[in-house]
Amino acid sequence: MFLSAPPKPTKHKHAAYLAATVLLGIVVSYAVHAGIEAAYLAWTESAGKTVAWYGGCALHPILQIALILGGALGGYALERFWWRKVYVERAWAQRKC
Repeated sequence: MFLSAPPKPTKHKHAAYLAATVLLGIVVSYAVHAGIEAAYLAWTESAGKTVAWYGGCALHPILQIALILGGALGGYALERFWWRKVYVERAWAQRKC
């Protein structure tokens, strides 16, 4: 029933899939950013050090940009992998009994 008609890849579907996975990568990078910053602030508090703030964030701006770009590139890589699996190889339609 669900696996009877394979989806047809279109340019619009590919663009939407790309945008969604890149956005997912950026959202995940913000979660990683929050975790790194929380760990850094906990460490500086326990060590008794002072924190240099960069516009409301304790991480250096280069690291902030690297995390966002890494998230976007990770989302792009995720899109390339899953687009091939779902629409080119159609791995979901192959029976594995």
